[in-house]
Amino acid sequence: MKIEGKEYRTIWFDEKNNTVKIIDQTKLPHKFIIKDLKTVKDAINAINTMEVRGAPLIGGTAAYGIVLAILENKDLEFIKKSAEELIKSRPTAINLQWAVHRMNNKISMINSSDLFHVALNEAKEICNEDVKFCENIGLNGLKIIEEIYNKKKDTVNILTHCNAGWLATINWGTATSPIYHAHKKGIPIHVWVDETRPRNQGANLTSHELNEEQIPNTIIADNTGGILMQRGDVDMCIVGTDRTLSTGDVCNKIGTYLKALAAHDNNVPFYVALPSSTIDWNIKDYKEIPIEERNSEELSHIEGKDDAGNVKKILIYPNNSKAMNLAFDVTPAKYVTGLITEKGVCDASEEALKKMFNK
Repeated sequence: MKIEGKEYRTIWFDEKNNTVKIIDQTKLPHKFIIKDLKTVKDAINAINTMEVRGAPLIGGTAAYGIVLAILENKDLEFIKKSAEELIKSRPTAINLQWAVHRMNNKISMINSSDLFHVALNEAKEICNEDVKFCENIGLNGLKIIEEIYNKKKDTVNILTHCNAGWLATINWGTATSPIYHAHKKGIPIHVWVDETRPRNQGANLTSHELNEEQIPNTIIADNTGGILMQRGDVDMCIVGTDRTLSTGDVCNKIGTYLKALAAHDNNVPFYVALPSSTIDWNIKDYKEIPIEERNSEELSHIEGKDDAGNVKKILIYPNNSKAMNLAFDVTPAKYVTGLITEKGVCDASEEALKKMFNK
């Protein structure tokens, strides 16, 4: 997708300098900075501090993190320890663990002389596969948007939560991919963009993406979606997911559950877009999903640009107030209209998912 008219992916390998290149998303939308990851610790830090974020991109970064570990030290114990530290860097998104395990399985029987090239090719394949999956998600989701447009004969209003755009993947995005495909096909689209406190990924990233692609969008406070649905101003919701259980329960950015409840109460279709790498086939009870609790400063402080153009972080809470910063919640499958995957659209149920992926 585009930034300032130029096509980018969110992550790529610079073979000339043996470094991993990322877009530092903590600087968006005010600054566009491409950052080098030179060591596995750099990759871990990028994931932990959310310089990269979004389940598929975290997985891609972890894969390249293994490559960087091999460049540092081909000792198997070092690589094993690096893999464990990568998995611990953010616990909720299943793609991270999936990517590390896939990398480990690929290199487990490789001798040291071929280790780097095999690992690099596998990391590239993981990223290329995600691009194709997200493109297919878009084509499958496009059919839903087309059905709404053909009935309405007017602008389709779509509500999103957090950032499940191309910045959260390698390209195209999950929730945004159907939007991008619909826009490219000439279907008039307008997107209600949840601000998504506390890190404002909707305002800072989703709206930024949509602006670059010239797709009309309006940022709203997280609690505005309900009244918009009551007024009939939302035709459908599309969100992403950090981990979807085989039961169809969806773990996503905090606040997703409340949007699903509002959509259910107002008969607004609520879709979840995801590649198969985001499905957890092992956990059956959503209470077992590790819910990340992040630093409370993400709530108590906010970052923005002042009138002089300087980016500053300021405290917005009383000095002595405490804050809890849970990063995710779970939407039960019964509130999900359908899952948009690279294979097609299915019900949010174990039976439908197993049939879709031949499990």
